[in-house]
Amino acid sequence: MSKKIFYLMIAALMVVLSACTTTSSPSGEGTTSSTGTEDNNVLTVSLGPDMLTWDIHNHTTTATEAIHVNVFDYLLMRDTDGEIQPHLAKEWKQIDDTTYEFKLTEGVKFHNGDDLTAEDVKFTLERVATDETLKSHGDFDTIKEVKVIDPLTFQIITHEPDPMLISRISRQASGILPKKYIEEKGMDEFLKSPIGSGPYKFKEWKKDSQITLVKNDDYFGKKGEWAEVLFRAIPEDSTRVAELLTDNVNIIANVPPSDWKRINDSDNSEIANGPSNRTYMLFLRTQEGWPTSDVKVRQAIDYAIDDKALVESLLDGGGTPTLTRVNPGNVGFEESLYDTYNYDVDKAKKLLEEAGYKDGLKIELAGPTGRYIKDREVMQLIAGMLEEAGIHTEMNLLQWSSFTELRDQEKFKEGYLIALGSSFFDAGQALDYYGTERSATINGYSNKEIDKLLQEANTSLDPAVRTAKYQEIQKIASVETPIVPLFQVDQFFGVSDGIQYTPRLDELIYIPDVNKK
Repeated sequence: MSKKIFYLMIAALMVVLSACTTTSSPSGEGTTSSTGTEDNNVLTVSLGPDMLTWDIHNHTTTATEAIHVNVFDYLLMRDTDGEIQPHLAKEWKQIDDTTYEFKLTEGVKFHNGDDLTAEDVKFTLERVATDETLKSHGDFDTIKEVKVIDPLTFQIITHEPDPMLISRISRQASGILPKKYIEEKGMDEFLKSPIGSGPYKFKEWKKDSQITLVKNDDYFGKKGEWAEVLFRAIPEDSTRVAELLTDNVNIIANVPPSDWKRINDSDNSEIANGPSNRTYMLFLRTQEGWPTSDVKVRQAIDYAIDDKALVESLLDGGGTPTLTRVNPGNVGFEESLYDTYNYDVDKAKKLLEEAGYKDGLKIELAGPTGRYIKDREVMQLIAGMLEEAGIHTEMNLLQWSSFTELRDQEKFKEGYLIALGSSFFDAGQALDYYGTERSATINGYSNKEIDKLLQEANTSLDPAVRTAKYQEIQKIASVETPIVPLFQVDQFFGVSDGIQYTPRLDELIYIPDVNKK
């Protein structure tokens, strides 16, 4: 019996066993669009789960940002090749080590007709930089002040030199909010009826069903071809595929390998695929009182998991095993840890014995279902692999909204499965999860040497110095394994034949780039 067939049998068995786990039922399945896709001026997209919030600063989820990016404009924006380009800010320059000056594009208006000015930039960035309760605060707390020079000119001043600043303001949580509208209406009203300056305007959000956007005919930049865009919440893979094949949806995300041929052989759709900057990984608790506080237990978990088998058995090769979450193309990439993995069941058993678990141990791992490609199956196969090494795993599989709620409340037990991207394409963002401050709200990991290296790298304006320090952090983390990287995952979309769509490395669904054939 081949290893691939063996692991597929394990996965099938774990599907049956998962009926006993805590799994919330998916919502929004089979929801029918009131408009459908017969109108060729309407684009319908399903990324899987529903959007989390309209607060651009209070989430860290790419699937939510993929919708936000069409309503809120960034100061700068990456193009389809991943290069940062002017957007709201048409030009910028570095004044000194802690100050950048920007000039806004003239004539940009919010959806209610108000002018977008430097005061809106100040309001937006200082909100996320100063409010510690916001989930994106940690990515913007380097900002000390936004100084308004005139209505179209402003400076961003940081506490220390910040080599990632340009990346920060070209991605998640940097969309510019309307100061006057929010101050007059209040944030609660804004979240019900959000306005931005982007290519599409908010029309309606039916929670757990669909979001409707309409074209902004007065947009200053590249306009979309679609009069209306629907983002439908369809968590179950099989339902998304069925809706694509029956022409109820134009673009669907996270198509499982079992449906690739079916879609490509159909009369109305095809698979569009490409790489991503997203890595599947396990976060493991390191606090005292948990078995995973012992580094040997964490290492045993790593050695018990056959990363390559996960990719081959579940994704038909659509990913790359890795020992780091910093991927190729990111600043600070450590090549020696990529396209390699640890797998040795005997070594895993020996490590458990050395940790005092000769007869094995029992842990609970949580994971989302319906958020990432094959997320449920990845968890089930991991559980089967761990069982082989003597680690009995109780699975807590949850719908995405429930998963993020429990994660934010720090209620998971020994660990959880997640697939995180790195929107800055910089190791400084990815490796922040190993720092004591960030880890305190995740898994309690702390390493003074890593903290020192992070501080030095995050404030150095010398790319070579930064890269060397980030590479050292990755090597330390790969031994201590508070996070177990598994594999970089590719993207697989189902796309209607009448649509021209190429997946972006940053996973955004920027509607002006989605065209009719």
